[in-house]
Amino acid sequence: MSLNRPYADIDELPKVLPLFPLSGAILLPRGELPLNVFEPRYLAMVDDAIAGARLIGMIQPLPGDETVADATQLYNVGCAGRITRLAETGDGRYLITLTGVARFRVLEELTVRTQYRQCQVAYDDFLEDLTTGAGADAVDRESMVSMLRNFAECSKLEVDWASIDAAPTETLVNALAMMCPFGANDKQALIEAIDLKTRAETLIALAKLDLAQRAGDRPQWH
Repeated sequence: MSLNRPYADIDELPKVLPLFPLSGAILLPRGELPLNVFEPRYLAMVDDAIAGARLIGMIQPLPGDETVADATQLYNVGCAGRITRLAETGDGRYLITLTGVARFRVLEELTVRTQYRQCQVAYDDFLEDLTTGAGADAVDRESMVSMLRNFAECSKLEVDWASIDAAPTETLVNALAMMCPFGANDKQALIEAIDLKTRAETLIALAKLDLAQRAGDRPQWH
């Protein structure tokens, strides 16, 4: 089966994924996540992924876990990403881009000989992830853009509004969710949102809370 095409069914996705635990970094379907890979274990993971299904499972460690990396507790939900770009730096690193395919739920961590961790996963709770634009019609896009304008103004961020206006709703929601400067728990709430509408509403609520806290708990907009 050619890998250079969208997945049509969850049965095409592997039931075992190599995991890349990274706090504050989430991946969502059709989103793009650039990564600078330099640790030997993850260099080996990229090599193995390229030789196989080209899929890596992005997942967050639980905050506050002080155990060693191999035993760090993980959230139960992550997102499988396909390696769509890879460049060698010449100094032992890889610069890769993962494109989100579908979220997964961890069923069991496996005992493996690889340097990196692997888990048995299931995608059944996230069947719509394979459908481009699923749920976009239910999103209140006007509220999303209004939130972004207020957040950008408060944060003194420069935004390409022409690109925002042209972006499909799914792309807009998921890109904002991936880029937003929130903590691990809030990021996890965004990745676990059951559908695009819920993710957009969660994103708006988190942004409003952030703006209110910056203003000394005085809400600035509604």
